[in-house]
Amino acid sequence: MSYRRLAASAAVLAAGVALAPAPAHAAGPASGRPEPHGIAKPDQVRPQQREAAAFTSPADRSVRQAPAAGRAGAASGDTAQNEIAVGLQAFTTSAHGIEVDAATTGTANAVSVSVDWGDGTASEGTSAGGQKLTTPHQYGKPGGYTVRVTVTDHVTQASAVNQIAVWTQGSHFTPHTPQRLLDTRNGTGGYRGKVPAYGQARLRIGGNAAIPAGVTAVVLNVTVTNTTSGGHITAYPDGGEKPTTSNVNFAPGQTVPNLVIVPVGRDGYVNLYNGGWEGVDLIADVTGYFTKSASSGYTPLDPQRLVDTRNGTGAPQGQIKGYGTLTKPIRGLANATAVALNVTVTNPRSDGHLTVFPGSGTAPAVSNLNFSAGQTIANAVIVPVSASGEISIRNGGWNPTDVIIDIVGYYSPAGPNAYVPLKPDRLLDTRDGATWPWGPLSGRSYVYMPLADGFPHTKGFVLNTTVTNPKGPGHLAVAPDPNSLADYDNGTEQWPPTPTSSTLNWTRGRTVPNLVQAGTGPYGIIDIWNQSDADIDLVVDIFGLYEDN
Repeated sequence: MSYRRLAASAAVLAAGVALAPAPAHAAGPASGRPEPHGIAKPDQVRPQQREAAAFTSPADRSVRQAPAAGRAGAASGDTAQNEIAVGLQAFTTSAHGIEVDAATTGTANAVSVSVDWGDGTASEGTSAGGQKLTTPHQYGKPGGYTVRVTVTDHVTQASAVNQIAVWTQGSHFTPHTPQRLLDTRNGTGGYRGKVPAYGQARLRIGGNAAIPAGVTAVVLNVTVTNTTSGGHITAYPDGGEKPTTSNVNFAPGQTVPNLVIVPVGRDGYVNLYNGGWEGVDLIADVTGYFTKSASSGYTPLDPQRLVDTRNGTGAPQGQIKGYGTLTKPIRGLANATAVALNVTVTNPRSDGHLTVFPGSGTAPAVSNLNFSAGQTIANAVIVPVSASGEISIRNGGWNPTDVIIDIVGYYSPAGPNAYVPLKPDRLLDTRDGATWPWGPLSGRSYVYMPLADGFPHTKGFVLNTTVTNPKGPGHLAVAPDPNSLADYDNGTEQWPPTPTSSTLNWTRGRTVPNLVQAGTGPYGIIDIWNQSDADIDLVVDIFGLYEDN
């Protein structure tokens, strides 16, 4: 079966399945350690998550060219030279890939088929008259291209030319200076007043704040505040179906931020839906967007600690003072335009907020995470890197706080991976006994997720992880697995090294979400660790993937 006929990449099939549990093993990998469990490789496909875009140029658009005088077949009475034509259909197959079907009509003779891909490369082939020739291609960069196909009759030398405009499935990232697009408390963004229960705020993205029309996805830091009931926020493209997944979860009295990468509707808008019983205020700050034009591709990294003010890692030891700023040079990442981080506040001595921004100047009027005195809280951050190669972290609280920063990837012009949004889907819910028979995730254990097993061109996933019903305090860590799926199937896996990074932090009884940009590692398997001594329930939703060419 043709790759495109599935209308979903193999990696997405691994993500978009009814979650049959992986088989358990007879014994744990080491004495005293909990048994690892994982979601199985796909055996059933849900409704499509990644749809293949199709482009068409019918045969009647062909421009025919008779053979030049003196060429073989020029004097032939065969009328095919006046009837030859080629119809074109093109389908996206991956972030950078397409297939073109060239169907020749008007001749029964063999024809040569020349495809100019519009990127300086070409392909040659041969087809029987009246038959279709399918030719695949991988573009080096995402964008729009004009594909030109010439078919030439081997007998009459008559030819026909047709062309078709195509767009890649993948998009590149463009950093944006952090800017507030929505604040329902004061009417920023055109919506004033609380978003009502089960209502939504419609936010303009394309054509707003110097973001171009035609933007495919946007990076927003969404904060819910002034909450009087529990609930969740769901971000989705305007004009699309509201998914059953969630982006931000909140309880009464909480102010909760979370990073969101959300597709933009064709009209340039996104919706922020309030799934709570009562109204809430919403704040949305933009730090970047994706378009189908060459800009910055993504490079995932194994999570590593960049800054820890508690012990002097990557910065002077000691808390960032109230209203103080820590500037951090970004080294060793060639031409990085933005970095993907997980930022944690801990030991704050008062309430406040943290702002992460490019360079070392004045902080913009935005926030990345909000905290209370004594709270430990984390949030994912995608922040532009200044021309001088720096980012800064400002403590917006009155009193000092410690800050921890882990880096998980970066964007650059040479970055090989383009982003493909997916239809949001729930991959795991440990509360759902029908798909996960093992119940809560026990302390110091992990779930392995073979989302890209066997699909080496899928290099990362955008996930939203939510911890709920925790029986004690702790933190979540996400890292690539050093084992293969065959190791797990055969019971020969080795216990992975314990990650030293953190993704989100929680206290007993709190529900906490955080976005994760997870690299797939050597075998396409992602581990999610419960780094506490108590059980938790874990929910994992998928929103997109990064794919190379």
